[in-house]
Amino acid sequence: MKRFLAVMHARNLEFLRDRAALSWTLAMPFFLVFAFAFIFSDDNKSLYKVAYVGDQTQFEASTVPFMTTQYLQVVVYEDKNQALSKLRHHQVDMVVNEEPESNYWINTSSPAGYMLERILLGSGGENFQKQTVDGKEIRYVDWVLPGILSFNIMMGCLFGVGYVIVRYRKSGFLKRLKATPLSALEFLIAQMCSRLLLMLSITIFVFWGCDLFLNFTMLGSYFLLLLITLLGSICMISLGLLVAATISSEELAGGVLNLITWPMMILSGVWFSLEGTHPFVQNIAQILPLTHLVDGARAIMTEGQGIADIYPNLIVLSVMSIVFLFAGAKIFRWE
Repeated sequence: MKRFLAVMHARNLEFLRDRAALSWTLAMPFFLVFAFAFIFSDDNKSLYKVAYVGDQTQFEASTVPFMTTQYLQVVVYEDKNQALSKLRHHQVDMVVNEEPESNYWINTSSPAGYMLERILLGSGGENFQKQTVDGKEIRYVDWVLPGILSFNIMMGCLFGVGYVIVRYRKSGFLKRLKATPLSALEFLIAQMCSRLLLMLSITIFVFWGCDLFLNFTMLGSYFLLLLITLLGSICMISLGLLVAATISSEELAGGVLNLITWPMMILSGVWFSLEGTHPFVQNIAQILPLTHLVDGARAIMTEGQGIADIYPNLIVLSVMSIVFLFAGAKIFRWE
């Protein structure tokens, strides 16, 4: 325990004394959140989004002219309750259910829903029965916040652990540690705990600071949000340790880490929803740890879901963490 605490304490001091890295880690998420809050402050939409309840085959066989209206994006949902939840939060503008009954739902507080209702009734939808829902609007900044925080965790964990260990190896620091009683697993767990403590502290500070000015929507449990943040951070740190287990070149480490982070940044739903994209893209996204961190945090914050709803995300992050950590410890090289 003394060896573990000594390494962890040294790593904490090393990070805190690097003023440039510390400042960037704190400033970047603030900048991104406020930039997106400004860019998307205009609520006017030029593209309507409609949720179609059914499967893809039913949608393709639909004979309702409304479905082929220009500037209309249709997303297919097999679960009606999920589609209605999106409608309540203004994430879609209308829900249409063609079978077995012809119904449509609009949000009473949505001007887009009113316009789509007029278009539907004027394009062969006179037989559809109207239903309404109520719900608080989820701003884009509310929706994107979990993605930004998760993205910051990913970058801080992967580069803050993976790149640093490669630098240790290149400078010969790890070679000197090899002569001590410290084991590889002790060293890796100490690095993990150090980075975990720092990233959790930074994430909580950023969340509190942004909420102070922008008053984010938080419908779920803070404890559950902390839990998935904890598991997501451990998973990212473990992945960083795995990448750095044998690499001795800083340039190669940077290339590998960028190769890992860019697909996650684009395909994990950080900046935009993957709903309506090709199924192949959605399947690829499910094997990325950042996807499960973003989806879980977003479900808690914007939809108020509980542990029974996000347990698949928790299980995937836990399994990935165990696999990455023990694989990294197994192939770890001091020199």
